[in-house]
Amino acid sequence: MKLSNRLVAAASLVKEGNVLADVGTDHGYIPIYLVQKKKIKKAVAMDINQGPLERARRNIEQYGLGDYIETRLSDGVEALGEGEADSILIAGMGGGLVIHILQEGEAVCKAAKEMVLQPQSEIPKVRKFLAEQGYVTKEEEMIKEEGKYYPMMRVRYEQGGTETKESLFLTYGSQLLNEGHPILLDFLKKEEEMYQGIERELEKQSQTEAIEQRRKELLAAQERNKKALSYYERELL
Repeated sequence: MKLSNRLVAAASLVKEGNVLADVGTDHGYIPIYLVQKKKIKKAVAMDINQGPLERARRNIEQYGLGDYIETRLSDGVEALGEGEADSILIAGMGGGLVIHILQEGEAVCKAAKEMVLQPQSEIPKVRKFLAEQGYVTKEEEMIKEEGKYYPMMRVRYEQGGTETKESLFLTYGSQLLNEGHPILLDFLKKEEEMYQGIERELEKQSQTEAIEQRRKELLAAQERNKKALSYYERELL
């Protein structure tokens, strides 16, 4: 099974020897890949729609992995028992939907040994939600594929766990920044250029209350970007 770089990166965050629940499995590619690699014991491939689930089932049968991967029709983790999976993977969904799944399946998600999340949007909002709910970030990764940037994280619920809620880290990821991740640096440079372009456009606009508010928001974003880039000062010299 050949996966995209994004899916390989997400799969790499799953701990070896675990039982995996893949939420929104689509074609079932990640469970198939991980079982083939003998990285996981078995998996439950779940999807809210019958069509993708049937595609996953056919792929599982094609690779002869029916004894290792089970398919279930499920809205989020609704069809998953508490403690049934060690790892719960949610990849390729919008941030709002990721948060919804975590909220609706709170008991199941918090009982898992780890959650591997790869939200496609609203990343700071997802990180903030996780911090508020007691999830602790164990590992972060970021890749670039076809011009798009994909941050992802492995988190675990810990009773009384405290995770930073600082805006800088919610926006960019504390581990990615502290480790000086090269893909994040590439993203920050692109973001800096984008903000400069927005600034030039705003300078052409008539002075209104709305434009002034937009300038303040832009300035805050630029300051945050500048602070993040300061983590890479040596690389930028």
